[in-house]
Amino acid sequence: MRLAILVLPMYAVAIALFLGTCVGHISVLAFSNNWWFGRVLPHRLLTVIRLCHGLLVIAGVAVFARAFPLDFSLPELWSTENSLRICATGYLLVCAVIGLVAVPLITAKRLLTPKARVLLSSYTHTVDIAAELGYKPAGQGKYRHLAKLPGNQVFQVDFTVRALCLPRLPAAWDGLSILHVSDLHLCGTPDKGFFQHVMDRCQEWEPDLVAFTGDAVDTDKHYRWILPILGKLRPRIAALAILGNHDSWHEPAVVRRRLRRSGYHVVSNCWEQIEVRGQPLIVIGHEGPWFKPEPILATCPKGAFRLCLSHTPDNFRWARRQDIDLLLVGHTHGGQIRFPVIGSVVVPSSYGRRYDCGTFHVAPTVMHVSRGLAGQQPLRYNCRPEVTQLVLRCG
Repeated sequence: MRLAILVLPMYAVAIALFLGTCVGHISVLAFSNNWWFGRVLPHRLLTVIRLCHGLLVIAGVAVFARAFPLDFSLPELWSTENSLRICATGYLLVCAVIGLVAVPLITAKRLLTPKARVLLSSYTHTVDIAAELGYKPAGQGKYRHLAKLPGNQVFQVDFTVRALCLPRLPAAWDGLSILHVSDLHLCGTPDKGFFQHVMDRCQEWEPDLVAFTGDAVDTDKHYRWILPILGKLRPRIAALAILGNHDSWHEPAVVRRRLRRSGYHVVSNCWEQIEVRGQPLIVIGHEGPWFKPEPILATCPKGAFRLCLSHTPDNFRWARRQDIDLLLVGHTHGGQIRFPVIGSVVVPSSYGRRYDCGTFHVAPTVMHVSRGLAGQQPLRYNCRPEVTQLVLRCG
């Protein structure tokens, strides 16, 4: 009996150490994967990188399972027999510290960090588009079978209204609305009917401005869907658009033409001034790092409110240096799969999951990151697709 009392805590420690090391290993590879996906690399190479990281995750967990057997016959990890064993031991210890110390601390900080003060309110209405259409709009895309997996929320869309308090917003713009749409990834799944139904619902908001922040297509032929989908949105003042990294892989010149035919001002790494309620609005498009050069704002008027569309949150520091007031971003998809408590893991950004979705404020810039409407792989768990109506309020 006494022996059992002693052994049970030892088993608990071994299991905790094993799980913590696995978490640390996955965290290291997730960080690496996210960093690589923030680089400008060929699409096929990124696919290979993602596959290699996935295989390394599986291999690492298998190795750690051998390193922590429940009979406590631990291998001689501290042996200096060869350099490979020393490196493996060092990596194992690093993973254990990350999994047992760093990850819990970072997660606690994320959970305890209050929402940005500029976010005055947020209301979400979730709509099951499949239920409203009367069928699952999986379409004919390459990965259409993934859309039918149990629990997949790919057809459940969050229609969110957020009120943002912006310190330098002109008084005449109080209540101005911007419909933020991002990441359609048109590829056949979901089908055209899904997107058109979402756009019809968005148009009911009657937005003043529409901002599309990139990744319209994911094949060389679905640019034909741009006009019948995005063309449904008719803002009171102007529709604005930029391209994303997936657009750069699929005939970007054609995508730009289709967006213009749909009534959008395509601000491709440039700026332009439009008039909104009698006040000048500087609209900036930043399509970097995939399209160069980045916008040059040397001749941009000082003092006017600056709205910037960027596909990736990696341009946040640039936006702050350029005195941007409001930065609208997509690209991250919110991680697509979010775990309870922990949140997102795989986020294609140099920041990792720091700016995966939501509203952030680092003076002078307020950034809104959309989870987007779709993705190359139609998978959404605890991370529904999203369209957002931003209502601007004076600070």
